Amino acid sequence: MVPAVCVGSRKKVRSVNLVSKLKELTDIRSVALDESSRTSATLVKIVFREFLGFEPEWVSAAPNLERMLDENDAALIIGDPGMTFSRQGFEVFDMASLWRTHTGLGFVFAMWMIGPGASAEARAIDFVGACQEGVARREEIIDFFEPLLGLPREELQTYLNQNLSFSFDEELSAGLNLYYKLAYKHNLIPAVKPLSL
Repeated sequence: MVPAVCVGSRKKVRSVNLVSKLKELTDIRSVALDESSRTSATLVKIVFREFLGFEPEWVSAAPNLERMLDENDAALIIGDPGMTFSRQGFEVFDMASLWRTHTGLGFVFAMWMIGPGASAEARAIDFVGACQEGVARREEIIDFFEPLLGLPREELQTYLNQNLSFSFDEELSAGLNLYYKLAYKHNLIPAVKPLSL
């Protein structure tokens, strides 16, 4: 694992949501899972199996909220679609918030890995420097995405400055290790492999 950097969230991520017309998670019997992220889909399954104690029916779907909810009680929607849909008339369960409520930990949504057979060029990539450059240029990133997403600048600033965390520390490490442990417990991954930094 590339040390020090990740894409995580400590409290509320805003871009990974379980959306439903039902008010209570315990009433949900079917979930359409955005096929864009296996990590987030696995997280939803862990929340239901481990913390809520039951399992709805799962359906893999393209990220179209209206279609996803036509035949299902809830929909996992992530990324840009997960930020830009109208929240009116829906219950929106932020997945990082749900994880924090049940574990007290932050959640790692993405990280960088280098295999043992990687080339010297791959091993020489300065991932930390790239992350630091991106963080330093957040306002430029917002300039680019503001007209594309149609979200207020303040929301994008909050997203990049408060919702996301790019530093992999002890808390996020503990959250990641618990995620793997629970994914294995519920037969969502074949084994828990130790991460080497």
